[in-house]
Amino acid sequence: MRRQMELGTVRVRLAQLVWALCALAAMVLALGALTYALKANSDNGAVTFIRDAAGVLDLGVFNLHNGVKEFSGEAADTKNALFNWGLAAIVWLIIGRIADRLLRP
Repeated sequence: MRRQMELGTVRVRLAQLVWALCALAAMVLALGALTYALKANSDNGAVTFIRDAAGVLDLGVFNLHNGVKEFSGEAADTKNALFNWGLAAIVWLIIGRIADRLLRP
Protein backbone atom coordinates (compact mmCIF):
# COMPACT_ATOMS: atom_id res chain seq x y z
CA MET A 1 0.00 0.00 0.00
CA ARG A 2 2.79 2.41 0.89
CA ARG A 3 4.57 1.66 -2.39
CA GLN A 4 1.44 2.61 -4.34
CA MET A 5 1.22 5.91 -2.47
CA GLU A 6 4.88 6.65 -3.24
CA LEU A 7 4.38 5.78 -6.89
CA GLY A 8 1.32 8.02 -6.99
CA THR A 9 3.31 10.88 -5.50
CA VAL A 10 6.06 10.42 -8.08
CA ARG A 11 3.52 10.45 -10.90
CA VAL A 12 1.89 13.62 -9.57
CA ARG A 13 5.27 15.38 -9.30
CA LEU A 14 6.26 14.23 -12.79
CA ALA A 15 2.96 15.47 -14.20
CA GLN A 16 3.50 18.83 -12.50
CA LEU A 17 7.03 19.06 -13.91
CA VAL A 18 5.91 18.26 -17.45
CA TRP A 19 3.08 20.80 -17.22
CA ALA A 20 5.47 23.46 -15.88
CA LEU A 21 7.98 22.85 -18.69
CA CYS A 22 5.27 23.06 -21.35
CA ALA A 23 3.88 26.24 -19.79
CA LEU A 24 7.42 27.69 -19.75
CA ALA A 25 7.81 26.86 -23.45
CA ALA A 26 4.51 28.60 -24.18
CA MET A 27 5.63 31.63 -22.19
CA VAL A 28 8.92 31.88 -24.11
CA LEU A 29 7.02 31.74 -27.41
CA ALA A 30 4.62 34.43 -26.23
CA LEU A 31 7.51 36.62 -25.09
CA GLY A 32 9.24 36.09 -28.43
CA ALA A 33 6.13 37.26 -30.28
CA LEU A 34 5.83 40.18 -27.91
CA THR A 35 9.38 41.32 -28.73
CA TYR A 36 8.29 41.71 -32.35
CA ALA A 37 4.98 43.38 -31.47
CA LEU A 38 6.72 45.93 -29.24
CA LYS A 39 9.55 46.41 -31.76
CA ALA A 40 12.18 45.50 -29.18
CA ASN A 41 15.82 46.28 -29.92
CA SER A 42 17.14 43.23 -31.77
CA ASP A 43 20.70 44.14 -30.71
CA ASN A 44 19.78 43.52 -27.07
CA GLY A 45 21.12 40.22 -25.77
CA ALA A 46 17.96 39.32 -23.85
CA VAL A 47 15.77 39.96 -26.89
CA THR A 48 18.06 37.87 -29.07
CA PHE A 49 18.03 35.05 -26.49
CA ILE A 50 14.22 35.03 -26.25
CA ARG A 51 13.82 35.08 -30.04
CA ASP A 52 16.38 32.29 -30.50
CA ALA A 53 14.72 30.17 -27.81
CA ALA A 54 11.31 30.75 -29.38
CA GLY A 55 12.78 29.76 -32.74
CA VAL A 56 13.82 26.42 -31.24
CA LEU A 57 10.52 25.87 -29.44
CA ASP A 58 8.44 26.48 -32.56
CA LEU A 59 9.49 22.96 -33.65
CA GLY A 60 9.98 24.08 -37.25
CA VAL A 61 6.24 23.91 -37.90
CA PHE A 62 5.31 27.32 -36.51
CA ASN A 63 8.43 29.27 -37.49
CA LEU A 64 8.43 32.86 -38.67
CA HIS A 65 9.34 32.09 -42.27
CA ASN A 66 7.52 29.10 -43.76
CA GLY A 67 5.20 28.76 -40.81
CA VAL A 68 1.56 27.73 -40.79
CA LYS A 69 0.66 31.10 -42.27
CA GLU A 70 3.06 33.58 -43.78
CA PHE A 71 2.11 37.22 -44.01
CA SER A 72 3.68 39.69 -46.40
CA GLY A 73 3.85 43.41 -46.62
CA GLU A 74 4.16 45.92 -43.84
CA ALA A 75 4.88 44.48 -40.39
CA ALA A 76 5.07 40.93 -41.79
CA ASP A 77 7.56 39.80 -39.10
CA THR A 78 5.25 40.99 -36.34
CA LYS A 79 2.20 39.30 -37.85
CA ASN A 80 4.14 36.09 -38.48
CA ALA A 81 5.45 36.05 -34.92
CA LEU A 82 2.09 36.75 -33.33
CA PHE A 83 0.22 34.22 -35.45
CA ASN A 84 2.71 31.34 -35.72
CA TRP A 85 4.33 31.60 -32.29
CA GLY A 86 0.91 32.19 -30.75
CA LEU A 87 -0.30 28.93 -32.28
CA ALA A 88 2.85 27.18 -31.11
CA ALA A 89 2.25 28.44 -27.56
CA ILE A 90 -1.29 27.05 -27.65
CA VAL A 91 0.00 23.71 -28.93
CA TRP A 92 2.56 23.53 -26.09
CA LEU A 93 -0.21 24.18 -23.56
CA ILE A 94 -2.38 21.45 -25.10
CA ILE A 95 0.53 19.00 -25.09
CA GLY A 96 1.26 19.86 -21.47
CA ARG A 97 -2.33 19.37 -20.38
CA ILE A 98 -2.65 16.03 -22.19
CA ALA A 99 0.63 14.80 -20.72
CA ASP A 100 -0.47 15.98 -17.27
CA ARG A 101 -3.72 14.01 -17.55
CA LEU A 102 -1.92 10.88 -18.77
CA LEU A 103 0.73 10.93 -16.05
CA ARG A 104 -1.47 11.64 -13.04
CA PRO A 105 -2.84 8.61 -11.20
